Amino acid sequence: MTAPVVTIDGPSGSGKGTLCQMLAHQLGWHLLDSGALYRLTGMAADQRGIDLAEESAVAEIASSLDVAFIPGEPGEPTRVILDGADVSTELRSERSGGLASQVAVLPAVRKALLQRQRDFAQLPGLVADGRDMGTVVFPQAGLKVFLTASAEERAERRAKQLKAKGESVNLGALLGEIQARDERDSQREHAPLKPAGDAVQLDSTGLAIEEVFQRVLTLVSTRFAVIDQGD
Repeated sequence: MTAPVVTIDGPSGSGKGTLCQMLAHQLGWHLLDSGALYRLTGMAADQRGIDLAEESAVAEIASSLDVAFIPGEPGEPTRVILDGADVSTELRSERSGGLASQVAVLPAVRKALLQRQRDFAQLPGLVADGRDMGTVVFPQAGLKVFLTASAEERAERRAKQLKAKGESVNLGALLGEIQARDERDSQREHAPLKPAGDAVQLDSTGLAIEEVFQRVLTLVSTRFAVIDQGD
């Protein structure tokens, strides 16, 4: 039996990560945070002093990652385990996001991570979070959602997260970083950020995450008859 797959694609700060965690927890399905794979690759290359333009060397790192994602309880972040160590906090830094965006443009890195991502599709099902989950990694997914929000709102959401951690925030700089990442991700030659032709597009600007979650859960229950929306 083929495992059902739900893909949630969209730009940084659109709410994909929280939504996917909530769905995976509710459904009891596996979770794939594809962005974390690119963040891990970028971090590992940077830590080893490898130039991120050295495509073959970065791809070699991508092919050897030993990673697992553990969905947290509602309101708690997903834990990311690399080589047996919890690297969740470091992965969510702005710097790791920038490194990820740089290595994600490298075709050899994308190729190295492609099958690894597909291997996450196991019973009872998979919720996949990323930018090309519905277009490249799981083109036959039973449900594809493209989640977005205005750049301004995404910057404000990120600012709130950073302030909650006690970090200083420059909203203008955050907005600039988000816009630059959007441009880089949407204009790259390989697997650019865009909705799949059969994706359900959902703009989360002005919506609470619970409202977004309920909308997508309804879509899941419509596409996959076995889903129970109860607790």
